[in-house]
Amino acid sequence: MDRLGPGLAMLALAVVLAGLMWRGWRGRLRRQSGIPAPRPVPADAGAERYRCSGQYVVTTTAGDWLDRVAAHGLGVRTGADAVVLDDGVAFDRSGASAVFIPREDLQDVGLASGMAGKFVEKDGLVVVGWLLGETAVETGFRPRYAEEKNALVAAIENVMGSAAGRAAGQGKSEQ
Repeated sequence: MDRLGPGLAMLALAVVLAGLMWRGWRGRLRRQSGIPAPRPVPADAGAERYRCSGQYVVTTTAGDWLDRVAAHGLGVRTGADAVVLDDGVAFDRSGASAVFIPREDLQDVGLASGMAGKFVEKDGLVVVGWLLGETAVETGFRPRYAEEKNALVAAIENVMGSAAGRAAGQGKSEQ
């Protein structure tokens, strides 16, 4: 009987905290309702250049590694395969829809130690900067094996270089 009161108080506190977290997540979804859904992976996205398994960490607004993008399930951590294709990068997520980043929307790629909800050793995450509609975002991915992160970055840079080369080629043909 002496433990019933404190136990009920702790249960009530847990329920209140869970309710506040749910309310905050719903508010974030409302604020981000204008962010478009990522494009589906096109059937003709070109040849697969690189693939590795790992964990899709999160998508955040660019420059703010704590501001999760909750819309369209982009703020949910899942197991995933990172697939670099001729026409972009896809994160084939387990239990969630795939995230496809078209080559022309890729902005930058690099390594980081952490993002919202996931911190690892120095340069343990591959972070891809891209445009989701008009919103600049960053997506984090943690390859299962450390030696794969540099190969993934190089493959994405290669695709980005292809986009720059094609854009430069288009500009020359218009002159």
